[in-house]
Amino acid sequence: MRRFFRHPTDIPICVRTAMVSMEEQCDMKDLSEGGLSCFLVSPIEVGMIVDISITTIDPPYHGKGKIVWVKLCDDRSKVTRYEVGIKFTDNDEMFKVRMVQQICHIEQYKQRVLHEEGRELDSNAAAQEWIQRYAADFGKH
Repeated sequence: MRRFFRHPTDIPICVRTAMVSMEEQCDMKDLSEGGLSCFLVSPIEVGMIVDISITTIDPPYHGKGKIVWVKLCDDRSKVTRYEVGIKFTDNDEMFKVRMVQQICHIEQYKQRVLHEEGRELDSNAAAQEWIQRYAADFGKH
């Protein structure tokens, strides 16, 4: 049984290893209070410490984590990819990710409204609408 509810998302993130300063843009798969999973092209070892940046949201998110699992993806493409699990390394990071979760939901809401209704919302308007509609239920999962 999972300790934290995972929120699916495809928001782009940047993962950089602390040891060799290798930086990779990748897509996040999901996000929880305890960590996230994402897809990397470069192999990475369990136990490595990484810097995480999410710059597509306002304000941008920057934090640290530890690689806790790595799976080779068999997606039949020509590019080898690895799905990795990253655990946030302290309670402050978990508090920050709670805010990131909400921002991710707001960004997804903004995209859904554009796609389904043709309305283009700025971040503030999307946040106000999302909060009115969904904030009361946020975190009850």
